Amino acid sequence: MTGVPASAAGNHRPAAAAPVAAARRPSLWNIANVLTMVRLLLVPGFVVLLVHGDGHDPAWRSFAWAAFAIAMITDLFDGELARRYGLVTDFGKIADPIADKAIMGAALIGLSALGDLPWWVTALILFRELGITLMRFWVIRWGVIPASRGGKLKTLTQGVAVGMYILILTGPLATLRAVLMGAAVVLTVVTGLDYVRQAVVMRRAGLAARHSAAARRAREGADEPEAEIAEDAPVEFPEEQGQGA
Repeated sequence: MTGVPASAAGNHRPAAAAPVAAARRPSLWNIANVLTMVRLLLVPGFVVLLVHGDGHDPAWRSFAWAAFAIAMITDLFDGELARRYGLVTDFGKIADPIADKAIMGAALIGLSALGDLPWWVTALILFRELGITLMRFWVIRWGVIPASRGGKLKTLTQGVAVGMYILILTGPLATLRAVLMGAAVVLTVVTGLDYVRQAVVMRRAGLAARHSAAARRAREGADEPEAEIAEDAPVEFPEEQGQGA
C-alpha cells in the first residue's frame, strides 16, 4: 500500500489527458478554410471577367458566371464540411461571411455599373446585408441570432437571380430572372425586418435578465461588484460557417 487515496491516484490519467484533448483544435489550413479562401480569391478574377471589354460579351459573361457559380458552390460545401468534421475555426467564422458578401457585392455593383441591374436593388440588398451584420455584433453580448430558414431561402434566391443576371439572357429567361430578383428583394426586406425584431427582443430580454440578477444580488447583500451577464457567456461570432442570414 502506498498510502495514497484511490481517488487521488485516479486523477493522474484524466489530468494528463486534458491538455491532449484541448490541443486537438482544427488546423487553420483545413479543407473548409481553404474553400473559403478560394472563394475570396475568386472575387477579383470574377470582377475582371464580368467587366472585360464593354462588359456585354456573352463569352466573357459566361466565364464570369462560372466563377460566380464556383463561389456559390464552395459556400455550400465549406460550411457543411466545417460543421460535420469539426473544422470550425475563428478564422472561418469571420472569413466565410466576408467571402459571401464580397462575391455577392461585387456581382451586384458590377451589374449595376454595366446598366443591367437597377442601382436601387443593389443599394437595398447591400444596405440590408451590412446592416444585419452590424446589428448582429450590436446584440452579440446578449446572444447570437441564428440563421433562419427565410434567410437561407433569401441567400439561395439571390444567388440564382444574380447568376442569371450575369449571363446574357433574352426572352422568357430574362423575364424569369426579373421575377426571381423581385422575389429576392422581397425576401431581403422581410427577413431583414425579422432579424431586427429578433435583435430588439433579444436585447430587451438580456437587459431584463441583467436587471433581475442585479436586484437579486442586492437583496442577498452580495459584496461582489455587478458583473455583466455577457461575461459569463461564451463569446461567439455572429454567423457560423456556411449559414445564410
